[in-house]
Amino acid sequence: MEHVPLELPDDPQLTTNITHFARALRVAGLPAGPGRVTDAIRAVAAVGFGERSEFYYTLRACFTARPEHRAVFDQVFRLYWRDPRYLEHMMSMLTPAVRGVAEDRTAKSAEKRAAEALLHGVERDAPEMGEDEAAGTEIEVDATLTMSREERLKTLDFEQMSVAEMAEAKRIIAQMTLAVPPLISRRTQAAAHGARPDWRRTMRSAMARGGDVVEFARKDRRKRWPSLVALCDISGSMSSYSRAVLHFLHAVSNAKGAGWAEVHAFTFGTRLTNITRHMGARDVDAALASAGAEAQDWEGGTRIGSCLEAFNRDWSRRVLGRGAVVLVITDGLDRDEPERLEAAMERLALSSRRVIWVNPLLRWDGFAPKAAGIRAMLPHVGSFRAGHNIAALAGLAEAVARPDDPGEKARLMAALREG
Repeated sequence: MEHVPLELPDDPQLTTNITHFARALRVAGLPAGPGRVTDAIRAVAAVGFGERSEFYYTLRACFTARPEHRAVFDQVFRLYWRDPRYLEHMMSMLTPAVRGVAEDRTAKSAEKRAAEALLHGVERDAPEMGEDEAAGTEIEVDATLTMSREERLKTLDFEQMSVAEMAEAKRIIAQMTLAVPPLISRRTQAAAHGARPDWRRTMRSAMARGGDVVEFARKDRRKRWPSLVALCDISGSMSSYSRAVLHFLHAVSNAKGAGWAEVHAFTFGTRLTNITRHMGARDVDAALASAGAEAQDWEGGTRIGSCLEAFNRDWSRRVLGRGAVVLVITDGLDRDEPERLEAAMERLALSSRRVIWVNPLLRWDGFAPKAAGIRAMLPHVGSFRAGHNIAALAGLAEAVARPDDPGEKARLMAALREG
């Protein structure tokens, strides 16, 4: 193949700006490596600067690989290329302000990621202090703030986290476990210190010794471990939360001594996808990357009823045979008919030992079961809990350990009857 030399734009400053722009995209979470930077410079040189829109679409084609990357790219592009006072604008965005109207949460999160990425790039480009300046600078470390920062992070909504905060949250989630108590079977087994006398084994041993009873054998009820089945909503409204929950499921799948017989993971949006084998990978990033490639409906619509029907039809007999505990992670905002969703939830509840519904909408104090999907699902779950931050995920351990823990179900059922 003939080697094609790289043609750079006439303005060397533009090449430098594209390189710094790519660095900001990379800090914001987009895959903007050296190869993409080279492609972007070459593409800009080929397309030229006829119109601003051509420049925008040229860079977007080079730096975005997935639909969800576009929101972050748009914000970084707007701040970096269109606003000459982008640094002041970013600082105002990162300062809490009171707004009269609610803004789109996805765009707001993208703006925050873009702003922090650009600020991080500015800090990296700042000149370093000399030895004399560094020697004259006294650095004080307040260790008392470490715990308060971590405690604040545990109660911070996943959707409000910055890139750095989400990275720290994932580190904490990776250390979490979801221990489960064993199920007590009706069958018994021999036990040296069992709670019950085993008369049959005692008499059999005595007959082997000519009828002399030397010792009394004892037995106890067998213990077995249930399976965990997670059904995670990956629609657009659940994007920030589903990624954190999948990190949590990966930690549970690879935890030692948690007690689960098996851990099965499924995603659903417009269709059901089994990602169990991907979650078994040791590296969490590789696991989520392969799971994302398997599930083609990320950040799409939501059809909870049809996806639960598919699970009941194709998978329930395979994965719910050990007294499984089922986690349903969704906000309950469904496009299917409520009757269809209610029938699917009823069958799921009858097929499993217990259904725990994790809903990030519970973060709102005034949450009420007004949506048709929520009203259809609520009566068929054993526990209804929040799932919007690290503390809420840690609270799942309480719901799993206590089979009688209803979470917020009792309160919302009362509101449902009153309504």
